[in-house]
Amino acid sequence: MSQFRDAVLSRRSMLSLLMANMGVAVMPPSLRATTRQAAVKEFDLRAAPGHSRLTAAASDQTAVWAYNNSVPGQELRVRQGDRVRVSVNNDLDEPTTVHWHGVRVPNAMDGVPYLTQASIQPGGKFMYEFDAVDAGTYWYHPHQRSFEQVGRGLYGPLIIEEHDPVRVDRDLTWMLDDWRLGPDGSIRGDFGNRHDMSHNGRVGNTVTINGRAPGDLVVRSGERIRLRLVNAANARIFALDFEGHAPMVIALDGQPVSPHSPANGQVVIGPAMRVDLILDMTDRPGSRNAVIDRFYKGLEYQLTELTYAAAPLRSSPPDWPIELPSNGLPEPSIESAIRHEVVFNGGMMGRMVMSDMGGSMGEGRTGGMMNMMRGSGVWFVNGVAAEGHVLEPFLTLEQDRSHIISMTNATAWHHPIHLHGHSFRVIARSGEPTRHREWQDTVMMAPRERVDIALVADNPGDWMFHCHILEHQAAGMMGVIRVS
Repeated sequence: MSQFRDAVLSRRSMLSLLMANMGVAVMPPSLRATTRQAAVKEFDLRAAPGHSRLTAAASDQTAVWAYNNSVPGQELRVRQGDRVRVSVNNDLDEPTTVHWHGVRVPNAMDGVPYLTQASIQPGGKFMYEFDAVDAGTYWYHPHQRSFEQVGRGLYGPLIIEEHDPVRVDRDLTWMLDDWRLGPDGSIRGDFGNRHDMSHNGRVGNTVTINGRAPGDLVVRSGERIRLRLVNAANARIFALDFEGHAPMVIALDGQPVSPHSPANGQVVIGPAMRVDLILDMTDRPGSRNAVIDRFYKGLEYQLTELTYAAAPLRSSPPDWPIELPSNGLPEPSIESAIRHEVVFNGGMMGRMVMSDMGGSMGEGRTGGMMNMMRGSGVWFVNGVAAEGHVLEPFLTLEQDRSHIISMTNATAWHHPIHLHGHSFRVIARSGEPTRHREWQDTVMMAPRERVDIALVADNPGDWMFHCHILEHQAAGMMGVIRVS
């Protein structure tokens, strides 16, 4: 059934495809470059089979899928306001697309197969073109069978530099990932198995930074580093403890936040999320400090180590300002916002959680529990499991109006929920206002948690809204939100 649905294009989809093929991207004023003198930055990406050394053994060359034969793919680095053109060639044996995760692009450039564009067929090519309107840390990856294509290595960083960035000694990007490898070092081919789909997704047994087994990071006393973290894993959640150091969060999902220390001193980053940190090197020359991943209790491990060089850079870290300039996103009006309710349910132990939460959730939200979990899917959005990317919208947001979406995670598992085409403020968790009201495009929801987000729906089109644990997305936790 999903193959049939994927073959069908709506009138809206066909219009997007036509305009994309004409090289036209319909862009609202808020998404256009702010300067008429913006530079044009052009890149070529080739998706193809390749090899990468994912483990510490020098002889191990794991077969992967990669952009330009590199995992991660080429870092695309531009300036805010630049016009970006990326020519994508598909040398895989199956169709693909490229989604620009977190970037507020026009709908025809969003890279969702059969919804915003036709898939790039084997041997085919597609030109993506958009303005880099928001500075920050972003990434790119396929949206076609992403649970396997991303899982085999197809992803890369997109960095949009501020016109007035914070001053640091080094600007580093870490793309975090994990891999399920067999004894011979090859990627296990059990993508999309029922257990992964219904539980916490495909969690691997080998963790990498920038596609390699983590080595020590050599630092110098007094040094200031901007560390851009990107979680490219299918399902793994990281909670990084920089032992002996006090990281400061300056941006989430590309958008600036008031600089602050992470809760409990641990930087939690779910799949698809990004965190920008300021790390001051405050220890003595010759010191060694572990970076520990503590998210899964009882399974803590050392990700890497900060190794201090013998020669300090300076006697103490600098006191340069660390607050980033705002990207000027339209501010939603909480008082006049139109309110919407979304419930996520399903998965292993899902019926038990729904039963436990039934009284507190209210029967009016989605038509009652008896109407939940229709069809053959594993995960559900307002009672419906997605099949393919061609879906009728489950929400329609009036364009240029403020909206609040109250989301309830009525499952036993974490879910990083991603909205395409927009950033939103996270304004409340389980009824309590958030401290920083952070802008995000992917928000982590704990089991049984309710999260309220607010946005101005200023980017028209049909947009994907889904869990970014890629197995959950493939098994139904995906829907379409229309802005019109």
